[in-house]
Amino acid sequence: MIGAFALAAALTITPTARAMQPGELVILNVTSEVLLTALKARAFDTDLAGFQPDIADPKHWRILVGIDLDATLGKHPVVVTGTSADGPVAATYQLTVVAKKFPTRRLTVDEGFVNPPASVMPRITAESKEQAAIWAAPAPTRLWTTLFVRPVPHEANSAFGTRSVFNGQPRGAHGGADFLSPSGTPIKAPNAGRIVLAKDLYYSGGTVIIDHGLGVFSFLCHMSKINVAVGDIVTPAQVVGLVGATGRVTGAHLHWTMKVSGARVDPLALLAVLGK
Repeated sequence: MIGAFALAAALTITPTARAMQPGELVILNVTSEVLLTALKARAFDTDLAGFQPDIADPKHWRILVGIDLDATLGKHPVVVTGTSADGPVAATYQLTVVAKKFPTRRLTVDEGFVNPPASVMPRITAESKEQAAIWAAPAPTRLWTTLFVRPVPHEANSAFGTRSVFNGQPRGAHGGADFLSPSGTPIKAPNAGRIVLAKDLYYSGGTVIIDHGLGVFSFLCHMSKINVAVGDIVTPAQVVGLVGATGRVTGAHLHWTMKVSGARVDPLALLAVLGK
């Protein structure tokens, strides 16, 4: 928990976070002295939407700020602007990103997942474009309704941000958390939302993406069975599939990636500040 920081006569901002490091989620709790009809912010060159967590408390708003794995260290201004009957209000919060050391893991997988054959490159390219289009078009309203929950009951066994070396070749950082769940374990929706992808992908195998709204997405991978279809509206803890060992894996597990307005966020960071 990081202490309150008053920025303007009309606005008080209290940030909540596990830490101010790459991969973390920051909740900006904004209290306004006047009633607002809208609130937004801009951070890391990205527009962020504010929301009211409780309509019974109309002067309290929240903004979710994801600190991406590749965020540069140092100070980053978060410009918060609101709309009221008396005119606009604005404030700037200085978010300071500090360093975090990530471990390295070395894995041996099918060579086709390290240096894919030319025949599958069109598929990989098409799937990458499909996912980019999904991240770029989130639902404009908040679809999640409660605190986020763990999709499986097991502990994470592979840390978010781990630098990966596959078959001796360095690859990108691990952008999610892995849970060593047995094959066939039910996978629950971390929160309410709309299914925007449900199919087999080359690298992630059986995959479901849930749009929770306002730029928040859950990306659940390596499923042996998918129980939902694109367009479905899911409720918190609804079973969306079963744990498997599909795609680029060394064994059965669930991989869970969180995206918050384009930033890769550790799911455990989200659970720490917005979960139960």
